[in-house]
Amino acid sequence: MKRLWRDNGLFLFFGLIFLAALIGQAFTGWALFNDNQLADQLPEISLGSYLTSSEFAVDVAENWQSEYLQFLLFIWATVWLTQKGSPESKKLDEAGTESDEKQKVGEHADDGSPRWASLRGFRLAVYSRSLVLVMGLIFGLSWLAQSIAGRAAYNEEQLTQLQDPVSWLGYVASSEFWNRTLQNWQSEFLAVASMVVLSIFLRQRGSPESKPVGSPHEATGVEG
Repeated sequence: MKRLWRDNGLFLFFGLIFLAALIGQAFTGWALFNDNQLADQLPEISLGSYLTSSEFAVDVAENWQSEYLQFLLFIWATVWLTQKGSPESKKLDEAGTESDEKQKVGEHADDGSPRWASLRGFRLAVYSRSLVLVMGLIFGLSWLAQSIAGRAAYNEEQLTQLQDPVSWLGYVASSEFWNRTLQNWQSEFLAVASMVVLSIFLRQRGSPESKPVGSPHEATGVEG
Protein backbone atom coordinates (compact mmCIF):
# COMPACT_ATOMS: atom_id res chain seq x y z
CA MET A 1 0.00 0.00 0.00
CA LYS A 2 2.86 2.38 0.83
CA ARG A 3 4.46 1.74 -2.53
CA LEU A 4 1.14 2.17 -4.34
CA TRP A 5 0.65 5.58 -2.70
CA ARG A 6 4.26 6.59 -3.32
CA ASP A 7 4.14 5.65 -6.99
CA ASN A 8 0.63 7.00 -7.68
CA GLY A 9 0.02 9.51 -4.88
CA LEU A 10 -0.70 12.51 -7.08
CA PHE A 11 -3.28 10.66 -9.17
CA LEU A 12 -4.86 8.95 -6.15
CA PHE A 13 -5.13 12.21 -4.19
CA PHE A 14 -6.87 14.09 -6.97
CA GLY A 15 -8.93 11.07 -7.96
CA LEU A 16 -10.27 10.70 -4.41
CA ILE A 17 -11.10 14.36 -3.92
CA PHE A 18 -12.72 14.36 -7.39
CA LEU A 19 -15.02 11.52 -6.31
CA ALA A 20 -15.76 13.26 -3.01
CA ALA A 21 -16.65 16.50 -4.80
CA LEU A 22 -18.79 14.67 -7.38
CA ILE A 23 -20.70 12.84 -4.64
CA GLY A 24 -21.16 16.11 -2.77
CA GLN A 25 -22.42 17.77 -5.95
CA ALA A 26 -24.87 14.91 -6.49
CA PHE A 27 -26.44 15.22 -3.04
CA THR A 28 -26.53 19.01 -2.90
CA GLY A 29 -27.83 19.24 -6.46
CA TRP A 30 -30.54 16.71 -5.65
CA ALA A 31 -31.59 18.70 -2.58
CA LEU A 32 -31.67 21.95 -4.56
CA PHE A 33 -33.63 20.34 -7.39
CA ASN A 34 -36.26 19.03 -4.99
CA ASP A 35 -36.49 22.42 -3.25
CA ASN A 36 -37.29 23.93 -6.65
CA GLN A 37 -39.79 21.16 -7.36
CA LEU A 38 -41.64 21.89 -4.11
CA ALA A 39 -41.60 25.62 -4.81
CA ASP A 40 -43.25 24.91 -8.18
CA GLN A 41 -45.72 22.52 -6.49
CA LEU A 42 -44.23 19.53 -8.29
CA PRO A 43 -43.34 16.11 -6.79
CA GLU A 44 -39.87 15.40 -5.44
CA ILE A 45 -37.68 12.86 -7.26
CA SER A 46 -35.35 10.15 -5.98
CA LEU A 47 -31.57 10.45 -5.98
CA GLY A 48 -31.35 7.84 -8.73
CA SER A 49 -33.75 9.82 -10.91
CA TYR A 50 -31.72 12.99 -10.33
CA LEU A 51 -28.42 11.29 -11.22
CA THR A 52 -29.89 10.20 -14.59
CA SER A 53 -31.51 13.58 -15.25
CA SER A 54 -30.42 16.20 -17.77
CA GLU A 55 -30.04 18.71 -14.92
CA PHE A 56 -27.23 16.71 -13.30
CA ALA A 57 -25.64 15.74 -16.62
CA VAL A 58 -25.37 19.32 -17.89
CA ASP A 59 -23.87 20.58 -14.61
CA VAL A 60 -21.17 17.90 -14.71
CA ALA A 61 -20.44 18.11 -18.45
CA GLU A 62 -20.11 21.89 -18.58
CA ASN A 63 -17.42 21.77 -15.90
CA TRP A 64 -15.55 18.89 -17.52
CA GLN A 65 -15.43 20.48 -20.95
CA SER A 66 -14.03 23.75 -19.58
CA GLU A 67 -11.32 21.93 -17.62
CA TYR A 68 -10.19 19.88 -20.60
CA LEU A 69 -10.27 22.97 -22.83
CA GLN A 70 -8.00 24.73 -20.33
CA PHE A 71 -5.40 21.95 -20.41
CA LEU A 72 -5.72 21.43 -24.17
CA LEU A 73 -4.93 25.09 -24.87
CA PHE A 74 -2.21 25.25 -22.21
CA ILE A 75 -0.41 22.17 -23.56
CA TRP A 76 -0.60 23.46 -27.14
CA ALA A 77 0.28 27.09 -26.30
CA THR A 78 3.37 26.13 -24.31
CA VAL A 79 4.85 24.50 -27.43
CA TRP A 80 5.04 27.87 -29.17
CA LEU A 81 4.67 30.61 -26.54
CA THR A 82 7.04 31.48 -23.72
CA GLN A 83 6.85 33.65 -20.58
CA LYS A 84 10.03 35.10 -19.15
CA GLY A 85 10.51 34.08 -15.53
CA SER A 86 7.80 31.39 -15.40
CA PRO A 87 8.49 27.69 -14.63
CA GLU A 88 5.35 26.97 -16.67
CA SER A 89 7.24 28.11 -19.79
CA LYS A 90 10.10 26.64 -21.76
CA LYS A 91 13.28 28.67 -22.02
CA LEU A 92 12.83 31.67 -24.28
CA ASP A 93 15.00 30.26 -27.09
CA GLU A 94 13.33 26.82 -27.11
CA ALA A 95 9.90 27.66 -28.58
CA GLY A 96 8.62 25.13 -31.10
CA THR A 97 8.51 21.36 -31.40
CA GLU A 98 12.27 20.94 -30.72
CA SER A 99 14.77 18.66 -32.46
CA ASP A 100 14.38 14.90 -32.87
CA GLU A 101 17.49 14.44 -30.77
CA LYS A 102 16.11 16.41 -27.84
CA GLN A 103 12.73 14.69 -28.14
CA LYS A 104 14.37 11.22 -28.40
CA VAL A 105 12.44 10.14 -31.48
CA GLY A 106 13.39 7.98 -34.45
CA GLU A 107 17.03 6.96 -34.37
CA HIS A 108 17.51 9.08 -31.22
CA ALA A 109 15.14 6.89 -29.15
CA ASP A 110 16.74 4.89 -26.36
CA ASP A 111 15.95 1.52 -24.83
CA GLY A 112 13.34 2.94 -22.46
CA SER A 113 11.50 4.99 -25.10
CA PRO A 114 7.91 4.04 -26.02
CA ARG A 115 7.87 1.84 -29.14
CA TRP A 116 6.06 4.37 -31.34
CA ALA A 117 8.67 7.02 -30.47
CA SER A 118 11.31 4.98 -32.30
CA LEU A 119 9.26 4.73 -35.49
CA ARG A 120 8.79 7.14 -38.36
CA GLY A 121 5.74 8.17 -40.34
CA PHE A 122 2.10 8.18 -39.27
CA ARG A 123 2.56 6.42 -35.92
CA LEU A 124 5.23 8.83 -34.73
CA ALA A 125 3.19 11.81 -35.94
CA VAL A 126 0.17 10.61 -33.96
CA TYR A 127 2.09 9.60 -30.83
CA SER A 128 4.03 12.86 -30.70
CA ARG A 129 0.69 14.72 -30.56
CA SER A 130 -1.30 12.13 -28.63
CA LEU A 131 -1.72 14.20 -25.45
CA VAL A 132 -3.34 17.12 -27.28
CA LEU A 133 -5.40 14.74 -29.44
CA VAL A 134 -6.85 12.88 -26.45
CA MET A 135 -7.45 16.07 -24.47
CA GLY A 136 -9.19 17.52 -27.52
CA LEU A 137 -11.33 14.40 -27.92
CA ILE A 138 -12.42 14.47 -24.27
CA PHE A 139 -13.17 18.19 -24.54
CA GLY A 140 -15.23 17.64 -27.70
CA LEU A 141 -17.23 14.79 -26.17
CA SER A 142 -17.82 16.75 -22.95
CA TRP A 143 -18.94 19.79 -24.93
CA LEU A 144 -21.32 17.62 -26.97
CA ALA A 145 -22.70 16.01 -23.81
CA GLN A 146 -23.21 19.46 -22.28
CA SER A 147 -25.08 20.68 -25.34
CA ILE A 148 -27.36 17.62 -25.50
CA ALA A 149 -28.12 17.52 -21.78
CA GLY A 150 -28.42 21.30 -21.62
CA ARG A 151 -30.96 21.31 -24.43
CA ALA A 152 -33.02 18.63 -22.67
CA ALA A 153 -32.98 20.59 -19.39
CA TYR A 154 -33.79 23.85 -21.20
CA ASN A 155 -36.71 22.29 -23.07
CA GLU A 156 -38.12 20.83 -19.85
CA GLU A 157 -38.21 24.35 -18.45
CA GLN A 158 -39.72 25.68 -21.68
CA LEU A 159 -42.54 23.13 -21.52
CA THR A 160 -43.34 23.88 -17.88
CA GLN A 161 -43.72 27.53 -18.93
CA LEU A 162 -45.93 26.49 -21.88
CA GLN A 163 -43.33 27.63 -24.41
CA ASP A 164 -42.07 25.83 -27.50
CA PRO A 165 -38.98 23.59 -27.19
CA VAL A 166 -35.89 24.44 -29.26
CA SER A 167 -33.78 22.33 -31.59
CA TRP A 168 -30.21 21.32 -30.76
CA LEU A 169 -28.83 23.94 -33.15
CA GLY A 170 -31.20 26.52 -31.71
CA TYR A 171 -29.98 25.75 -28.19
CA VAL A 172 -26.29 25.79 -29.16
CA ALA A 173 -26.80 29.21 -30.74
CA SER A 174 -28.71 30.56 -27.72
CA SER A 175 -27.51 32.98 -25.04
CA GLU A 176 -28.50 30.36 -22.41
CA PHE A 177 -25.91 27.90 -23.74
CA TRP A 178 -23.10 30.41 -24.22
CA ASN A 179 -23.71 32.12 -20.89
CA ARG A 180 -23.25 28.78 -19.10
CA THR A 181 -20.22 27.94 -21.26
CA LEU A 182 -18.35 31.24 -21.13
CA GLN A 183 -18.67 31.70 -17.38
CA ASN A 184 -16.71 28.46 -17.01
CA TRP A 185 -14.17 29.27 -19.72
CA GLN A 186 -13.26 32.69 -18.35
CA SER A 187 -12.52 31.29 -14.88
CA GLU A 188 -10.27 28.56 -16.32
CA PHE A 189 -8.33 31.02 -18.49
CA LEU A 190 -7.89 33.39 -15.54
CA ALA A 191 -6.55 30.54 -13.39
CA VAL A 192 -3.94 29.58 -16.01
CA ALA A 193 -2.87 33.18 -16.58
CA SER A 194 -2.56 33.70 -12.81
CA MET A 195 -0.45 30.55 -12.42
CA VAL A 196 1.90 31.62 -15.22
CA VAL A 197 2.44 35.12 -13.82
CA LEU A 198 2.39 34.45 -10.07
CA SER A 199 4.96 31.65 -10.43
CA ILE A 200 7.43 34.27 -11.71
CA PHE A 201 7.54 36.03 -8.34
CA LEU A 202 6.20 33.52 -5.79
CA ARG A 203 7.54 30.12 -4.71
CA GLN A 204 6.42 26.82 -3.22
CA ARG A 205 9.37 24.87 -1.90
CA GLY A 206 9.54 21.35 -3.28
CA SER A 207 6.90 21.74 -6.00
CA PRO A 208 7.80 21.14 -9.66
CA GLU A 209 5.24 23.84 -10.48
CA SER A 210 7.52 26.37 -8.76
CA LYS A 211 11.09 27.50 -9.30
CA PRO A 212 13.61 26.77 -6.54
CA VAL A 213 13.09 29.29 -3.74
CA GLY A 214 16.40 31.03 -4.41
CA SER A 215 16.05 31.28 -8.20
CA PRO A 216 15.95 34.81 -9.62
CA HIS A 217 12.60 36.10 -10.86
CA GLU A 218 13.81 36.19 -14.47
CA ALA A 219 14.85 32.50 -14.49
CA THR A 220 12.67 30.78 -17.10
CA GLY A 221 11.78 27.11 -17.53
CA VAL A 222 13.42 26.16 -14.21
CA GLU A 223 11.58 23.76 -11.91
CA GLY A 224 12.12 23.20 -8.19
